Amino acid sequence: MTAALPPFRAEHVGSLLRPKALTEAFRLHNRGELDDTAYHAAQDEAVREVVALQADVGLRMVTDGEFRRGSYWGHFIGPVEGLSVKDAVYTFRDDHGHEQAFIAPHIDGPVRRVRGISTAEFKFLKSVSAAEPKITLPSPPTFHFWRGREALGPGSYESPEAFFADFARVYREEIAELAELGARYIQLDEVPLAMLCDPKVQAQVRDAGEDPQALVRLYVDAINAAIAERPAGMTVGLHLCRGNFKGKYLSEGGYEPVAEQLFNDVAVDAFFLEYDTARAGDFSPLRLVPEGRHVVLGLVSSKAPELESVDSLAARIDEAAAYLPLERLSLSPQCGFASAVSGNPVTIEIERQKLSRVVETAVRVWGEA
Repeated sequence: MTAALPPFRAEHVGSLLRPKALTEAFRLHNRGELDDTAYHAAQDEAVREVVALQADVGLRMVTDGEFRRGSYWGHFIGPVEGLSVKDAVYTFRDDHGHEQAFIAPHIDGPVRRVRGISTAEFKFLKSVSAAEPKITLPSPPTFHFWRGREALGPGSYESPEAFFADFARVYREEIAELAELGARYIQLDEVPLAMLCDPKVQAQVRDAGEDPQALVRLYVDAINAAIAERPAGMTVGLHLCRGNFKGKYLSEGGYEPVAEQLFNDVAVDAFFLEYDTARAGDFSPLRLVPEGRHVVLGLVSSKAPELESVDSLAARIDEAAAYLPLERLSLSPQCGFASAVSGNPVTIEIERQKLSRVVETAVRVWGEA
């Protein structure tokens, strides 16, 4: 029987590779050499094309590829008063020991939603797609963790709890307006909880004078407060990611250190879990997923060009089904293909092949996409 509500058997996380015409328009617009009207026209055309790509491979859900964003969280800067950008205290890395610094949100003052954040994105996406439109939002902890104890600037908040109490209102207002526009499928992209599975990150947190388990509790509560007033009939997923920037990652380690609180206490309908490499550990934490929660297995790599086989993916799904019933599982890439404009080191053709492979495997395993 075909599922009427998301998540579907074949999914993807959200961001997709920008075509060259769009990345060039992005650069020209940033340099002041392309006006807003022309830039928005380029974005509109690119979104139409990527919606068609998703339909062509057989997906029942669709995103706009996050084509209107510089990064998956960057569109909050501006529409939310009190936020700016500074250097993160963590670095991306790869298996060869190369490191990459990055920028992160910073809290300058009291936060307040002054205009729609993703509402215009959703409105256009819904107008050009017959499939189920999914809108992605960075999770609340995204705006706190990467700056560590420096996240709260002078004159902002006395405690993280006070910040998240205000920030929850930002999300509730945004989700309410998205619902009015017809959104019934939202995904929160969450990196800090996945990072807190890594013993090295835990040690770094302790060295900074903080308690990793206290942060887990804080972040679980922050996510729940943000989605507390979502309307009936809206599906909310939580995507867990260990970092995704130009093929690099931020952390490693299985979900066991956070699994019990994550799966039982976060009030979402589905978990999108990164499982494309050994860095994510084994499937045993899935035994802790309670009734009524769905898991989307991120088995296809958005970072590496090699195309996974249907047989290998089906075998891994069978492994996961030893801990969670098959009917409560789906398949996707482990993350987006372009969490920032630069994208991962794969081509749009490889991206298409991988999304097609997700659909093909879903049909093999479940009889539907």
